[in-house]
Amino acid sequence: MRQRRTGHEDTVPACPILVTGAAGGIGRRVAGDLLERGLPVRAFVHREDDRSYALHAAGAEVVAGDLTLAADLARALDGCRRLYFAMTPSPSLVEATAAAAAAARAHGDLEVFVNMSQMTVSQMGLRSTAESRQQRLHWLGEQVLNWSGLPVTHIRPTMFMENPLLRDLAAASIRSRDEIRLPFGPGRTSPVAARDVADVVAAVLADPAPHVGAVYELTGAASRDLRRLAEEFGAALGRRITYVDVPYETWAQRELGALGLPRHVTDHLATMARLHAANRYDRVTGDVQDILGRPPATIADFVAADPGRFASERRS
Repeated sequence: MRQRRTGHEDTVPACPILVTGAAGGIGRRVAGDLLERGLPVRAFVHREDDRSYALHAAGAEVVAGDLTLAADLARALDGCRRLYFAMTPSPSLVEATAAAAAAARAHGDLEVFVNMSQMTVSQMGLRSTAESRQQRLHWLGEQVLNWSGLPVTHIRPTMFMENPLLRDLAAASIRSRDEIRLPFGPGRTSPVAARDVADVVAAVLADPAPHVGAVYELTGAASRDLRRLAEEFGAALGRRITYVDVPYETWAQRELGALGLPRHVTDHLATMARLHAANRYDRVTGDVQDILGRPPATIADFVAADPGRFASERRS
């Protein structure tokens, strides 16, 4: 990890900044941040729909394509010198990363390639096997980009506050039982807000020179166990929230399985829960504060952004 930002003024490019995954959560936020800064954005989306129309209405140039096709990325990169690369959890991540790297190398005039990875990569090596396939693909993707010789900045967030484990499963049990029901045991965690991650990405894209070659590991302000996290939810909601450590196998089959997510994503989330129980998410850095000049968002901020998600369903 390192930080080199010394000023707060953007270096305004004369060409658009390519933002892939622009219809998704982080990509959409990054595109919006850049547009608010007055920077030109080319938004790469998988298909045209209401989300891409909203990006166009906000001022972005929108192009549709397939992240696994180097030809589509080369077309989208034409005239760009800064690139944000991200893909929703997918078995095709390494293929897409290699395609983006090949297109960027052929392009030959890139100031920065900002790669969305994840923080578990920092704990992994060539012989790692305990992680999910998605986490191993991120590790391999970083290897590809490091070999490429491109001006890369890796962004490695820990678990997002908006991860389905908290946004969907924990929120559902908070609404119905005033409980967080997850199989994390005594494991500690430091979830980071998507807003903070997007702001860091936008800051790097707006002024890339100080950040090329850096690895930024993004967490919340503190690492704590789920009992303490439940207390933070309770303080934000004005009612008592407790943590219930549920059996892993039962939870994975009944609660996680009930979300109906693709198998690749379900396996990844199940592995995240298991690694939490093994205390692999007990980590905290100051990178959000260092880059943005403000502390990371809190659980209270997370709740305040969508209070209805946690509103009690219990009768008084």
